[in-house]
Amino acid sequence: MIPTRRTLMALTTAALLPLTACGGGSGSSGSSSPAGGTYTFWDPYPQFDASSDWGKRVAACGTAAGVKLKRTAYDTTDLGNKALLAAQQGNAPDVMLVDNPVVSTLVEAGILNKTSDLGLDTSSIQKNIIGAGTIDGASYGVPIGANTLALYYNKKVLSAAGVDPASVKDWASLTDALKKVKAAGKKGITFSAINTEEGSFQFLPWFWGAGGDLTKLDSDKGVAALSLWKQWVDAGYAPKDVLQNTQTTSWQEFATGDYAFSENGTWQLGNADKAGFGYGVINIPARNGGSAPVPTGGEFVTVPVQKDTSRYDVSKKIVGCLTSDSSLLATDTTLMYVAPTSAVQTEQVAKNAELKPWVTAVAAARGRTSGGLGTKYPTISQPMWTAVQAALSGSKSPQDALDAAQAAAGKG
Repeated sequence: MIPTRRTLMALTTAALLPLTACGGGSGSSGSSSPAGGTYTFWDPYPQFDASSDWGKRVAACGTAAGVKLKRTAYDTTDLGNKALLAAQQGNAPDVMLVDNPVVSTLVEAGILNKTSDLGLDTSSIQKNIIGAGTIDGASYGVPIGANTLALYYNKKVLSAAGVDPASVKDWASLTDALKKVKAAGKKGITFSAINTEEGSFQFLPWFWGAGGDLTKLDSDKGVAALSLWKQWVDAGYAPKDVLQNTQTTSWQEFATGDYAFSENGTWQLGNADKAGFGYGVINIPARNGGSAPVPTGGEFVTVPVQKDTSRYDVSKKIVGCLTSDSSLLATDTTLMYVAPTSAVQTEQVAKNAELKPWVTAVAAARGRTSGGLGTKYPTISQPMWTAVQAALSGSKSPQDALDAAQAAAGKG
């Protein structure tokens, strides 16, 4: 899932506040004994109630651990902030599922346990997926899955324009395809360039695909990526409303059947099947060919620090249950996630061949906070999305916009 601007900035601020000692879990209304009692679990899925497949799975994992698992769901915006507050008040939940960019902020605040200290094995998890929750070589949670970005395409629109989707291998061939689509009377590509984290999330494949480095926003490579987007908007290959588009409204444009391409995520597969036209999926091309690195979305199952350390044995069982191969297959199917292990990915593709390009995309993905960025990421992301807005609106050139972004990020 993608955190909003308010979540990222609030977490960055809150992480600087002093924390009191963490007390027992918020399940203290039940027994604090590791055998029996009530344990607490927070997740960012308010859309799933207790009767949903997800709700039932959480409850079953509590039963398997020999306890009652009290689940509370918050939206992504609120969960991280509530976690910081709960830790300050000494009533952090026993187990918590959090969006991957938030992990580093919670670690910096001293809230999360290392998976190695808990005896949780993460050796089967793909390195780039676990990397989003790894700080200074130590992992602080177990991912339940990953989602990411690729290009959906409308088969009918491309066919009418004489474009073979297999010919799209780099930026030049993609731009050429957009030119042909426009000439045929259709629309080119939709994406989200909104001034929130969604805008940064969607820009990153092009930025990284040019070889860009988030610590050097104003490099020639970063400027090339922003210039590409500006070229598309100026030429009418992409609509001007990308400046206001969320990933949802961008998808709604593609769903009209008028567009050739949509940059969007794994989570739209269900909607794609309902769109009423034939579609396909290709990986986002890098500038000079190959698949561009794409950002990983998804959540980590974490165990917050507790004063009563005897609770960790049961918490470990709950995490192990939620992230077992059998649970991952069911959970990732429900959430439209790609599993974090190759074994479960193979099972997913066997059941649904449409997931194959997404497995490839996830393999090329990287965490937004990985590479040592950690809590620095929000102070880079906001200037980056601000630069995208400035360049696409025409208020600044791509170079000037990214020069300003780098200056702002340097002060963060």
